[in-house]
Amino acid sequence: MPNPAPVLRVALIGAGGIAHAHARALAELAERARLVAVAETDPARAAAFSQRFAVPRTYTDAASLFAGEELDLVHVCTPPQTHVPLAVMAMRAGVPALVEKPTALSLAEMDQLAAVHAETGTAVLTVFQHRYGPAAVRLRRLARSGALGRPLAAVCETLWYRSDDYFDTPWRGRWEFEGGGPTMGHGIHQFDLLLSVLGPWSQVSAIAGRLARPTDTEDVSMAVARFDNGAMATVVNSVVSPRETSRLRFDFEHATVEVEHLYGYREKHWRFTPAPGHEPLADLWKADGGADVESGHLLQIQAVLDAFGSGAEPGVSLDDARRTMEFAAATYASAFRGRPVTAGELTGDDPFTSSMHGGAVPWAPMKKATA
Repeated sequence: MPNPAPVLRVALIGAGGIAHAHARALAELAERARLVAVAETDPARAAAFSQRFAVPRTYTDAASLFAGEELDLVHVCTPPQTHVPLAVMAMRAGVPALVEKPTALSLAEMDQLAAVHAETGTAVLTVFQHRYGPAAVRLRRLARSGALGRPLAAVCETLWYRSDDYFDTPWRGRWEFEGGGPTMGHGIHQFDLLLSVLGPWSQVSAIAGRLARPTDTEDVSMAVARFDNGAMATVVNSVVSPRETSRLRFDFEHATVEVEHLYGYREKHWRFTPAPGHEPLADLWKADGGADVESGHLLQIQAVLDAFGSGAEPGVSLDDARRTMEFAAATYASAFRGRPVTAGELTGDDPFTSSMHGGAVPWAPMKKATA
């Protein structure tokens, strides 16, 4: 009888709101992974977190965590500007890191991660959990099989609402801390899923504006994209939309496939419409259905553990995440330069490789009120 797979030792860096989603997922995977430690700079938050999730050890910083623990995986659940330094620290400690989005604040930082990965051989993965919902996996499989015909047009909308008070947190809405506005921090989940279905993009034309929120970044962006396979898509990212929704629509030659949800989808959120003469495809969609599980962190973490167990490359890899980050950078570059941007154009010393704003934001920084 084969020996059972060892239970992996996992730690979290950061104990804020998103860390709770990671901890809940790990609790459901307790037979495969055990949360052994958390690193958090706020002692009260660390104590509350460790008590809630029965974490045996807490550390005040990541360096102490890596010095004190033998780990198989670390989850980086901290504000965006810390992601790259912490991921580099993990790689140099020989610990694979699963990093919340965005992986980095710029393409240059993504390339820095790639260089350290090449040096150490240790993986850095990005949390793009919506790729792992059963319906999305099914859609990619059917699309790649050719059953749906060629992809022709798509719509990707992240229409969310964040009040002015949301941006009272000092790092929110600031280029130097978040890398960008809803393009980087909110809509990136939906257009990452779009890209995972449609494949490589070739050109982006975009506009962006700060219309209502007290931010340095945009609060709305809109892009039109062309893909290598000829498909075209619109991508809208907003934090000024009172009726919130996350919507994706794919029009293939033989069917339309749609999903509308907010922060996570299930089977009921999907709709499949075959083109006239292709009605049997509806039965294929239903017959190929998976478990009705929400597209949350659990599914991606489970997929990462599966990959570790089988020796496969876990997702989402740095190469994959960079393609999504490049789409975000191209959106900003096109919006601020007022012209289309092609894939691969943003390289070298181009200002939009070192920051998403490229030093070309057309509005003045927002000044905070002082007491």
